[in-house]
Amino acid sequence: MTARRTALVTGASRGIGRAIAERLAAEGFDLTLSARTDGPLKDAADALRAHGQRVETAPADMADPAEVEALADAHLELHGGLDVLVLAAGMGAGGELSTYPLNKFDTMMSVNVRSALLLTQRLLPALRTAGSAPSGPGAKIIAIASITGVVSEPGLAAYGASKAALISLCESITVAEGGRGVSATALSPGYVDTDMAAWVHDRVDPSSMIRASDIAELTVALCRLSRHAAVPNIVVTRPGETLWRA
Repeated sequence: MTARRTALVTGASRGIGRAIAERLAAEGFDLTLSARTDGPLKDAADALRAHGQRVETAPADMADPAEVEALADAHLELHGGLDVLVLAAGMGAGGELSTYPLNKFDTMMSVNVRSALLLTQRLLPALRTAGSAPSGPGAKIIAIASITGVVSEPGLAAYGASKAALISLCESITVAEGGRGVSATALSPGYVDTDMAAWVHDRVDPSSMIRASDIAELTVALCRLSRHAAVPNIVVTRPGETLWRA
């Protein structure tokens, strides 16, 4: 009997992370779900268990390195291995470049970039093991970045910088580890209809936004690729008169 694949999904209690977790559970993955708040996380896990897979929870604050390390260790203790790491936890805060608070920028870089590097480092031995089978799909790291990490958006200079760093990190992971069957992909959407995008509802109609389910579908498609296909970055934009727009 073939062992079921396992995935760790951060930011899994709502939004894009929740949508990805739902699709992975439906696809047959055993899961560890993580987010800062325990209550909504348990609610998500209870719902996903309806798919018949093993779904565990491990709350963690991505701004705290000790909690990030503990999350990685908790997943391995629960499941013993890792096939897919989904980095969906993120912090977004707009503001003018000239007055953006540096303490807020430091926190955003910790959540959006440092935690991704730390989780990858801690889980790399398990990912290498999963990627070692020559005929298997390899191990995947999928990070939720942003179109603002590719093209600038007014008022999102600091956020875009953090996502550009995340995109670069994904590229570096694939260059360093692709030969061992481990590849990373950044998914870089424009505005997705989640709570995180509520601050622009006065100028961007939610009905015109990308759906979280669209990003979840792309994630599942990436997990089906062979270890011989590496996809560095996928930009998902809203259709309209200007193509490269959030």
